Amino acid sequence: MLFRSREESLRLGVKLPPEEDFKRQMTEALIDERAILTFARENGARIEDPELDRALQAIAAQNQLTVDQLRERLKAEGMDFARYRANLRDQLNVERTREREVYGRIRTTDADIERYLNQQKEAAALEAGLNLAQILISVPDGATVAQVSERRALVDRALARIRAGEAFEAVAREISEDTNRGRGGELGLRPASKYPDLFIENTKRLKVGEVTPEPVRSGAGFHLLKVLAREEVDLSKVTQTRVRHILLRPSARMNLDQAKSQLAVYRDRIAKRQVSFEDVAKQISEDGSAAQGGDLGWATPGMMVPEFEDAMNRLEVGGLSDPVTSRFGVHLVQVLERRRIDVDPRQVRDQARNAIREQKFEEAYADWVRDLRSRAYIEMREPPL
Repeated sequence: MLFRSREESLRLGVKLPPEEDFKRQMTEALIDERAILTFARENGARIEDPELDRALQAIAAQNQLTVDQLRERLKAEGMDFARYRANLRDQLNVERTREREVYGRIRTTDADIERYLNQQKEAAALEAGLNLAQILISVPDGATVAQVSERRALVDRALARIRAGEAFEAVAREISEDTNRGRGGELGLRPASKYPDLFIENTKRLKVGEVTPEPVRSGAGFHLLKVLAREEVDLSKVTQTRVRHILLRPSARMNLDQAKSQLAVYRDRIAKRQVSFEDVAKQISEDGSAAQGGDLGWATPGMMVPEFEDAMNRLEVGGLSDPVTSRFGVHLVQVLERRRIDVDPRQVRDQARNAIREQKFEEAYADWVRDLRSRAYIEMREPPL
């Protein structure tokens, strides 16, 4: 099993660690898998036959087969169908048990929520519109101490004039040494993230109309900055994304690398308009959204697992992601629409709580697995010679 997985990975061009490290990693993964499976069999909910049948149909469709053809394919490969069906039942049970047990371990406090909302507000502020004006007094490369002092004195006099009541724009037109001096130093409305970090840091506490209290030094020279306009950040309004996906779940017949490889092929065909996203989703996606062409509807921030949401947020409308790995499997993601909506403050906090739970999932999952292993009896045996 270990060597076969290594050979498959090498065939797919996946870079692997040295053989002994690879064997150790695979052994650890198999022990984790067995500990989780044992717990799920003893404590998980029963997977009923209709649900198992739907999963088999999805796997068959993914391989462009009927269930009967899948049965024959397995037989030809020397795999017992009843055993395959039992393994699939275990896999579904493990997934359900993992979600229940891990989420049960995650706790979110009011402090967690406030910290998350502040982070969201800061991130939103970087995308909000900001219009600055500047007066630049340049300092040449390799300037002497005397030259720097002369330049500093010039910008200090400009600041004194502004404090005395002269218009920032008039002083900029007179003495600023940048290309925007003709417009009174105005740099233009743009997302705050498009400004240098130095400008954002030194103006984030200023109100509209205020000027930096001291000159700001950069590699170019000395700057006086004035906030002309700033769009307000309102967390009661959120951007929703209508998104669809194709999901492949690694299994005994297809490991993670093979799932990535298969979705990469489909991505290329979809991008070239050889097939439609909707048709591929209906044929191979192993998710409940398959019948709707992979359409997940409108997603609010914090609703999706972090890896999925990060990929989704980077896409323009109509954009198609590369294969994205999450704990559910491998996704191909496409953004259909975006919109801004009003949300109730309680909803904002609920969304924050959900997002925090997703962020904490991996750590909680690792803790759960360690706990299972600590309670499991593990015996390592060398294979017979």
